[in-house]
Amino acid sequence: MAMTASDDRGEDPAARLVAYAAAQGLIAESDCRWAYNTVLDAVGASGPAALRAEIGSSGCGGVSDSSGEGCAQSAAADGRFYPDCLLRPLALAAHTNGALSESPDNPAVFERFSARLMGRLMPPPSQVAREFARREQEDPRAATGWFYHLCCAADYVRTSAIARNVQWRAATTWGNLEITINRSKPEKDPRDIARAAGLAAGGASVPAGECSSPSAPVATSVAAPAPYPRCRLCAENEGYAGRLPQSAGDGGWPARQNLRMVPLTLGGSPWALQYSPYAYFGEHCIVLNLQHVPMHVDRDNMARLLEFVQRFPHYFLGSNADLPIVGGSILSHDHFQGGKHAFPLMGAPIAQPLPWSDHAQVRAGVVRWPVSVIRLRCPDADALLDAADAVARVWRGYRDVRAGVIPYDADGTRHNTVTPIAYRRGDDLVLDLALRCNITSSEHPLGVFHPHREHHHIKKENIGLIEVMGLAILPPRLEPQMAALAQALAGGARDAAQLQRDPLCAPHAMWAQDVAARHDFAVEDVRDVLRQEVGAVFAHVLEDAGVFKWDAAGRAAQDAFLRTLAQHP
Repeated sequence: MAMTASDDRGEDPAARLVAYAAAQGLIAESDCRWAYNTVLDAVGASGPAALRAEIGSSGCGGVSDSSGEGCAQSAAADGRFYPDCLLRPLALAAHTNGALSESPDNPAVFERFSARLMGRLMPPPSQVAREFARREQEDPRAATGWFYHLCCAADYVRTSAIARNVQWRAATTWGNLEITINRSKPEKDPRDIARAAGLAAGGASVPAGECSSPSAPVATSVAAPAPYPRCRLCAENEGYAGRLPQSAGDGGWPARQNLRMVPLTLGGSPWALQYSPYAYFGEHCIVLNLQHVPMHVDRDNMARLLEFVQRFPHYFLGSNADLPIVGGSILSHDHFQGGKHAFPLMGAPIAQPLPWSDHAQVRAGVVRWPVSVIRLRCPDADALLDAADAVARVWRGYRDVRAGVIPYDADGTRHNTVTPIAYRRGDDLVLDLALRCNITSSEHPLGVFHPHREHHHIKKENIGLIEVMGLAILPPRLEPQMAALAQALAGGARDAAQLQRDPLCAPHAMWAQDVAARHDFAVEDVRDVLRQEVGAVFAHVLEDAGVFKWDAAGRAAQDAFLRTLAQHP
């Protein structure tokens, strides 16, 4: 690194962070001296000697390698980058110096500090955009790989947090499903998601952290100023310093100084590519509209999905449905999710071909999958889009009361929509269209085609794009609960009344009693059994979300829809 030989920084965490930044390509070797002084300024230190003294008084934060680059190298051994060990002692020094007023023991404070410091050690957005464009001309895979690496190395993609998630595969009647207990994702009540979407559309005050409609009236006599940023997906988050919670009900705002976005043009309008900070799969990206407009699934946006996977053939791209219950957690900002991952749905076979004379170029069929999915496949994007648009149009107006499918309420409220997923298979473009309906009933007030009450102990949240494809995102509460259940069952507990005495086991007591009746824990590993049984519950959850069930009545209802579909160009 370009520093003088007399600068003996041995245990200096600022030097180690600069070495890490250079090794990961965040800065050039010739920038190291500037970067070092930038770090000193950020932590309020006047020089290396003072910094070492401050670190000595605060503790090293678990950093044991003094080689300058050892921490970065050891972190990168599995292809992931965890700069936390480099940032922790610097956060402590900043707090000692008064450059950080709150204690970095608070995770939100440490995250804000990390974002601010790493943001200083990154190329600016314009440089990132130019470099991405240059690399994309040579190889789109290399461009996205470089950009993803940059976001990981800068700690925007929180690889250390992601690595703590619990993941496994579960064998089910629908194939091997992917299960994740996401330790960093809070569990959301579906009613809160719907309420946020309704408020954003209807104009009442919107809770901190959610979106508001640009044209929505405010339920006060004086117009309230628009929040800044408008929502978590708006472009003005790039470089934003964030804010800590100030009161109960105020969720604060995450720091985004280390966020970088790459501009894209899709469908002739400005969009941007960024990566998810808490990725659920490989190179989990978000493609967002630079305009703050609500989610919508229509021909134009399905065309954008196809345009994207033609440009980046190694990625899939999909859209959450655009209605509450069956949509994602943020419905008021138009965006897609994609990445480099093969989901179980993509490997599911066609159970029933769909001859369609008006779209003879397109190979269409019903996928053998618990969620009702129509697969369309064709090398011609325009032909594929015509067929997809026909499916979406017919489904939006389709009614089958016996199957519980009601497209509109009497007041015109819409219930039918699709979840579209685009990807490549050889020379073919593929669109998987999941048929969704968000109708509710007295028996199922959270949604008829939503996880049913008997499964809420495992999964209560909406079934969105990622889960439709066969990857379960389960709440962090399940980790201690499953650990307690495993201990109780291994200890001989078999009766629900016994299990209900433990608050961690109680929500799962009836389910665990049934599990215990079907297994011999003297022979089987209780942890593995519970994991497979959780996977079975997720399979049932997906079945709940399917509008056409895989029984005789469901197959007959689906055939009726297919006949209707075949009659429309």
